This record gives sequence, C-alpha cells and structure tokens, in this order.
Amino acid sequence: MRELGIKQRAALITLMAEARELTNNELEALTGFRLNGEQRKVLNELGLVDSVREKVNQPYRHDLTDAGWAWCATEFTAGLPKNAGSAGGALYALLGGLARFFERSGLRPHEVFEAGELAIDGRVRAAYAKLALEPSAWVGLAALRTTLDGESRGEVDQALHRLNRAVDVNIIPESNQKVLTQQDRDAAVRIGGEDRHLIKIGAR
Repeated sequence: MRELGIKQRAALITLMAEARELTNNELEALTGFRLNGEQRKVLNELGLVDSVREKVNQPYRHDLTDAGWAWCATEFTAGLPKNAGSAGGALYALLGGLARFFERSGLRPHEVFEAGELAIDGRVRAAYAKLALEPSAWVGLAALRTTLDGESRGEVDQALHRLNRAVDVNIIPESNQKVLTQQDRDAAVRIGGEDRHLIKIGAR
C-alpha cells in the first residue's frame, strides 16, 4: 500500500476514534482540516474510506470501511511516520500505549472506540428478531426500517455499519437485483462501495 500523508493518517485515526460517519465540517472541527481533493481520492481508491455527498455544494461525508478499520489496527504498532511533527509524535506515542492495552486485554479497536453496543444497535437487533421467521434468517432492510419507524435514517445506517463488523451479523446485497422493489432500493445501506439489502444475525 502506498505511503499515506500525515493528514490522511490523522483523518483515518479520527474516523476510528469517533466510530461514526463524519462530514467534512465535523472533521474540520475535530482536526482543523477537511478531507478533499487528492487526499480524499487516495483513501477512497485504497478502499479505506467511503466518501459521499448528495449535492455538489454539500460537504462530503466520510466513513471508515472495514479495510480502514484494519489499517488503523496495524497503525497502533507502525511507529512514527515521516514528517509527523510534535503533535503527530504525541499521537503515535498514545497509539503505542493503546497497542499495549489491546495486547493485555484482548480487545480490538472497534470494541473500545464504540464503547460496546449502543442503544440503537440493540433496537436494530430487536427489530431483526421480531421479523426473522427462524434463527439466522435473511431479513430485508426495507422491512427492518419499517419496524424501526421513528428512528433516524442516519442513526440506523451508522448502527448497520457497526453491526456489520460484528461476528454474528452479515449484511449483503440482493443477488437477484430484478426482484428488488423501489422500497428495497431506497432502504439499502451503502457499505464497502455497494448497496446492501439483506441482514442476517446469528448466535453470538
């Protein structure tokens, strides 16, 4: 993988720490910079970050992919990158300390930064259990969202992104696109650069 600049590294680590989608405005408030231009394109092309915006005049929204989480996990023990500066040096010293904590505890980064299962994650699981006709059955996200009526679309999407990283959850695209209704397409969640329509939750 190509060498990343310090701002790209900072963007990835910030997305990990926040464990949620961030707009460029939010990212700038947290780090002092926006992820735009070639810096954004490289992270997108490497599959580390998904970046979308609804309209040209709106800020990008960035979300860490599974590959991005994996990159961050290796960065804890990667050592100080070139041209990191004093703030970067302090950051990587902190990452090294966290690496020792992960080794002692057996925890993984997403289990720490997401602070366990959030309330909305539990409601998604409960909605799935209500809809599933049998254990580990596939359930359409359209039906799931209907059951979760009243929940914010953005919060449900973030919960689905988190849950997709859990060992007992699988969220996939419908293989036969011809059977999808417009409601199915509208209910899809975009993960890893593709629209996904079905969820399955097994035993933990």
